[in-house]
Amino acid sequence: MARKFLPKVATGNHLLEGDVVYFTAEGGWTRRHSEATLAETPEAAEALLAKASVFPQEIVGVYLADAERTEEGPAPVHFREAFRTRGPSNYFHGKQAEL
Repeated sequence: MARKFLPKVATGNHLLEGDVVYFTAEGGWTRRHSEATLAETPEAAEALLAKASVFPQEIVGVYLADAERTEEGPAPVHFREAFRTRGPSNYFHGKQAEL
């Protein structure tokens, strides 16, 4: 039995800074999950991945991550992705320092 498709966002890591980034509708990258483009069909997800994968000199490890639509924008579904949105966990810096 095929798994039900879940909406996706394209994510990866900024090559020089190491930050987790998300692909936006404008064709750029953001550090905020809620600003990512949400692909709601398998075809849209494949197209999103293709667009997001053309930045090998800037972004590495690009992949599709499950997400859900919320009023604030896309939100992570799985623990791993929710954890990645908070930034490094060794001490408060980067995204964690902004909270």
